[in-house]
Order: sequence, then structure tokens, then C-alpha cells
Amino acid sequence: MDPITDFLSAIRTEGVFYGRIQVGAPWTPPSETGLHAGFCLVSYGQASLSLPDGAEPVQLSHGDFFLVAPGREYVLSTGGVAPASILAGHFNFDEAMGRPLADFFPPLILIRGEQPQMLPLQKTLELLAAEVDSSTTGSEMAVRRLADLLLIQALRSHITSSPDESTGRLLAYSDSQIGAALNSMHERIDHPWTVASLASEAGMSRSAFAQRFKQLMSESPLEYLTRWRMYRGTSLLRESDRKLSDVAQAVGYDSDGAFHKAFKRVLGVAPGEYRRAASH
Repeated sequence: MDPITDFLSAIRTEGVFYGRIQVGAPWTPPSETGLHAGFCLVSYGQASLSLPDGAEPVQLSHGDFFLVAPGREYVLSTGGVAPASILAGHFNFDEAMGRPLADFFPPLILIRGEQPQMLPLQKTLELLAAEVDSSTTGSEMAVRRLADLLLIQALRSHITSSPDESTGRLLAYSDSQIGAALNSMHERIDHPWTVASLASEAGMSRSAFAQRFKQLMSESPLEYLTRWRMYRGTSLLRESDRKLSDVAQAVGYDSDGAFHKAFKRVLGVAPGEYRRAASH
């Protein structure tokens, strides 16, 4: 499993699709609680996208798609001209994944309608809209599956179309050497990794690997490994009834005490408390 797939499988994601919306006056998506990331496709007309960072508004035309990073809000407007039609929704995420999500997503993914990567995204969004409009047997499951596909397509399209603009984990995962080490780390999370052994996986010297890894990931290889083990642990705690000691071994810890200590340090809550909260 490649690191991007592993990351997406570890985060708890729920796609919510608003449907087809006519935008005339400034439009803000419905207020939501929790950690979420909004997305839109301009299916007709033109609109202006404003983000809360003070940057110049982004002008959007027919066929353009955007996805904002988790935790960012946005406003769409048409500047008083003819209304625009959009397909809009958002993704909900497990709030325990706030830090890695912030590191993983670029502030804004923008795919223009004329780019070849836009075609599969547009087809998926049209299928989403059709499922929401029909509300037939199985539509709810179809919407969830299509939303998962949309998120993967958006991230993949961003990497393909804007490799120089990819930042953080997206850039690291697509880096041939650092990506190789990350791939090994994710595939064998229970292995007793060291910086030297990870550098060997990357085909680099220990010092060069450590420097390049921190440059791309903003943390050391072993800091990332510890945090990733904890996030994989959250999946096991949510989705299985395995004993704490078994979960600890599955993510590379010889004792549940060591796992408990690391889990609480990284996520601010004990494993047992997290499991109880996640089950409600």
C-alpha cells in the first residue's frame, strides 16, 4: 500500500454533498461542527472564491473545481453579474487527525476545467449529483463511495498537475527517495526502524536522508514514525475489539504501557478513552 492510500485509509472520512446550488449574492457553505474540507465545481457561469487568509480572490469559470484544506472556510460570489451554478459539498474528518491533515493538504487544490485531470473529477461529481437527486435504493452508500473517490481524484490530480506547488506530505510522498522510505515505513509499521535503516530504504546516506526528510515533513523520521503509529492505532481502536497489547504490537510497541504513554503524548488522550469516545 502506498503512503497516500495508507493515509487516506487511516483517516475517518465522510463525504457530504449539498447538491446543485445557484450562487448570486455571496454564498457561504452551511455552518458545520468538527473538522471539514469544502469542495465545489462551477457547472455554469463564473464566480469568485475568497479565502480568509487575505489573498486576492480566485476567479472561477465553468468547469473549474476546488477543494479547501480541512479547517478553512470560503465564500463564493458572482460580483452582481449573472448567477453561477455550482455542485458543492464537504468532507468530514476525525478531529484527532487535525495535525496530520493540516500537514497533508495544501491550502487550496484548484483544478481548472481545461486541464485533462478535470474530466474524471467532473464525472464523479455528476454521478454524485445524480445519486443525491434520485434517492433510490443504495443511493446513500453510493454517495459515500463516490465521495471517497472524489477525494482521491482531487489529491491525485493536484500532484499530477501542480507538482511544484505540492507541499508537505504530498511532496514528500511523491519524492522518489523519501517516498520509498515512507512506503517501507507504512508497509512495515511494526518493524524496529532506525534512521539508518530508513536511509537505506531511500538509498541515501543517514545525514542526507535525515536532512531531506525534515525539510519535506517538518519533523524527523522517528518523530513522524511515532505519530504515524499512533494514527494507525486510532484506526485499530475504532474498527476492532483487539486487546490494547495486540494493538500496541501491531504498530511496533513491545508493551501496551509504552504504547499508552506515546498515544497520550501524541493525541492528548489515553487509548482506552479514545476507543470509548469513538464508539459513541
